[in-house]
Amino acid sequence: MSVEAFLRELRAELDDAGLRGSFLVRDLHSGTELGIEPDLAFPTASLVKVPLAIATIDRIRRGELDGAERLVVQPGRSTVRGPVGLSKFRHPAEIAIDDLLYLSTSMSDNTAADMLFELTPPAEVAAALRSFGLNGITVRHTMRDLVETPAERFDPADVHLAHSLAIGAGTAGRGHSVAQLDVTRANSGSARSFVDLLQALWAPSAIPAEVAERVRALMGENVLRHRLAPDFTSDASKWSSKTGTLLNLRHEAGVVEHADGQTFGIAVLTESRVPAISQPGAEALMAQVARRLRDHLRSPC
Repeated sequence: MSVEAFLRELRAELDDAGLRGSFLVRDLHSGTELGIEPDLAFPTASLVKVPLAIATIDRIRRGELDGAERLVVQPGRSTVRGPVGLSKFRHPAEIAIDDLLYLSTSMSDNTAADMLFELTPPAEVAAALRSFGLNGITVRHTMRDLVETPAERFDPADVHLAHSLAIGAGTAGRGHSVAQLDVTRANSGSARSFVDLLQALWAPSAIPAEVAERVRALMGENVLRHRLAPDFTSDASKWSSKTGTLLNLRHEAGVVEHADGQTFGIAVLTESRVPAISQPGAEALMAQVARRLRDHLRSPC
């Protein structure tokens, strides 16, 4: 099967499942890559926490922040309800900046991320990316801005209505009446821009080695492993990643390191046309398409 026919088949499978996405898999050693609409921009949701971690850790490296400094977390300051993390705390607590990095990056805790954004605002995070030669990712707002969507205005039984709005209110130019889904107003990026970011973290780059090493470790400790991880984790490989989820958006960007030395950067950003909160079939298909792209690069036919 030709590469063109192979990609058409994958696009058809995604379309049949109600998915459109930006996919890219790159061999981080050779630079060989294969993708589906790799330059299509999406709002990035919690993927922004990786740039936030890079900027924060670099400020610690330069002595502008002290990773051991403790900040007070007050109950009720949570930016969004959630099943884990600081949104569940019932009493004041002191948490070090280093530990907020773990909560934000490895557990995707929005409150921890916003405490870090108070130290390093979005414009400074964006400037840090540019200083490292990474220009394809925009950082415009905090997590508090991200989560104030129509979904928060509906009762739990009616949240599917917010998903219907998310699906139907977009424009051909990637604009949207929901600000968090408008690529011209939201934090945004493409599969290519996130694979470029992964390349900079896993290979020698302008990002200082100690910063890259710490971010790799945080991504390796990611506890959210229901999306791409089942297809890339084994006794002979290591999967390090960050997920992002908002309304009908489901993303993940990560690196699989194989025991034979092969290393692939993988980014998958998708939007669904199905107005449902839980879509395990979509999660599984995202991983299957990414794995098949990786397999084609490992053994091209």
